[in-house]
Amino acid sequence: MTTNTDIAVHIEGMSKAYGSFIALKDINLTVKRGERIVICGPSGSGKSTMIRCINRLEEHQAGKITVLGTELNDDLSNIDEIRREVGMVFQHFNLFPHMTVLENCILAPMLVRKTSRADAEAMARKYLEKVKIPEQVGKFPGQLSGGQQQRVAIARSLCMQPDILLFDEPTSALDPEMISEVLDVMVNLASEGMTMLCVTHEMGFARQVADRVIFMAEGEIVEEGAPEEFFNAPKNDRTKQFLSQVIGH
Repeated sequence: MTTNTDIAVHIEGMSKAYGSFIALKDINLTVKRGERIVICGPSGSGKSTMIRCINRLEEHQAGKITVLGTELNDDLSNIDEIRREVGMVFQHFNLFPHMTVLENCILAPMLVRKTSRADAEAMARKYLEKVKIPEQVGKFPGQLSGGQQQRVAIARSLCMQPDILLFDEPTSALDPEMISEVLDVMVNLASEGMTMLCVTHEMGFARQVADRVIFMAEGEIVEEGAPEEFFNAPKNDRTKQFLSQVIGH
């Protein structure tokens, strides 16, 4: 039996529009703690919008989102509480270019969690080691490759010690040879039981780490299932068409 404390994210009847354009339509999703969810689908299907609603980077207009037992609404203290526990890794890294790698990593723990500088630096070095770039600690983002910048972004998120990590197409801005180094870090995180929701086109990663794969089209969840079922026996024609395009299924 699943209890409320086992649930990381619960979305019920959630919709989101930009003017007359319906971006998300009646989304229902429950993610258990420690579960790894991969979200895929064509461009414009609402994947990124959905995960951005989970930490209120986008505001939903209908339905209900509950994260770690706290409902996301207009209460700013609720939003702050959720953002402390939900890390986000963006497509374009979003590092501060004028700060070193170390400074990028220690800023949020010091400001938000009131961590001492010494403890924040120790934690930053630990997570930079974890993502295999401890030697880049004193460099600025512009001195790093795209793959290295994305690994810094992951380390920065980990420094907040989140319960949930959201990934918004973390490899799509990278050159092909840099993708595997970022995916390797994500695979390691998944193996340690981090709750992850990842928007990605990397179907090999989905097969390897996902507990569930969710396929979205036109703002709706069209199909979901365990990777073996999803890839080998998709039920929906739209899913079959997508898979034939991305992996020649």
